Amino acid sequence: QVQLVESGGGLVQAGGSLRLSCAASGRTFSSYTMGWFRQAPGKERVFVALISWSAGSTRYADSVKGRFTISRDSAKNTVYLQMNSLKPEDTAVYYCAADQRRLLSTAQAMGSMDYWGKGTLVTVSS
Repeated sequence: QVQLVESGGGLVQAGGSLRLSCAASGRTFSSYTMGWFRQAPGKERVFVALISWSAGSTRYADSVKGRFTISRDSAKNTVYLQMNSLKPEDTAVYYCAADQRRLLSTAQAMGSMDYWGKGTLVTVSS
């Protein structure tokens, strides 16, 4: 069992930056694929970024490429999402997720992940 707790959300002006953190419990954190997803008000949850267990591979949604960076620190059992050049359309609840499958896949990007956090709210004002 893996428990995920997100933090770092808040209110920021357009063009600003935030760094989200996701602390994971469990000794097998380093073997999991980790991801970030988001759900805007009135919309479905969508993929943001994935990072492989070794941090050797990453994948991003087109809408955040070049602005967001996913990273992980296995020593701290933590995955991060650095968000720069934020836009009002980035406003959403951001969820951290973990998956036991090591290879990044389309299925994961579509939300097929084993464990989910409860989310942290990011609000970007114009």
